Amino acid sequence: MNVLGIDGALGGFSAAVAAGESIVAERFESGNVALESGLSSVASALREAGVQGAEIERIAVGCGPGGFTGLRIAIAYAKSLAQAWRRPLVPIDSFDLLEFGGNFERVLTVVVGRPGVISARFRDGNRIARASGWVPDVLEELTARLGRAQRDANEPLPVMGAPEDVLGALAERAIAVSPVTPLVVPTACAAALAAPALEPASNVHAVRADYGELPAARVPRIK
Repeated sequence: MNVLGIDGALGGFSAAVAAGESIVAERFESGNVALESGLSSVASALREAGVQGAEIERIAVGCGPGGFTGLRIAIAYAKSLAQAWRRPLVPIDSFDLLEFGGNFERVLTVVVGRPGVISARFRDGNRIARASGWVPDVLEELTARLGRAQRDANEPLPVMGAPEDVLGALAERAIAVSPVTPLVVPTACAAALAAPALEPASNVHAVRADYGELPAARVPRIK
């Protein structure tokens, strides 16, 4: 199966083409460049793979959480291509893209949004907890679960995607962690490889962005 993967949520824009279980072409542009370079990156990946749009059998797109602008532009591109080529569209969340290829019994995966704002998902077996917001608020919400899991496992907690300030905040809360690097990068490659085993959306309109962050302004409290 030929799959086109697209992601713009996780710092930059990436596109990849998978044939079967192998990546045959990939492109990554750092920074907030989805609008300027997104479609050209997709076209370049297709050319390198030697695949025409009509030969793509499925499209996969990162649906967030993550950066607002790149995320919505990547989803818009994916929807447009899926409609033009009449192909199934598979949405994949950012947590699964970062964790793809790993075999974690428990893991904390962090996605950075605006400065000081994150979305985090803690997975412990079949139990999942998620929180989004300012770093202290998110960690406060998850700390009890993280500490209990760490005590039960008696070993550092694998943490993926966390910047230094989040790692420091975890240390302040006496949570021993082991930073883990994603095994498949750029994330469009993970999307392209994961898509064949996933259920496509019922239609392109069912695919929506998960921004995972708070509004830019807070409503003041009235005393």
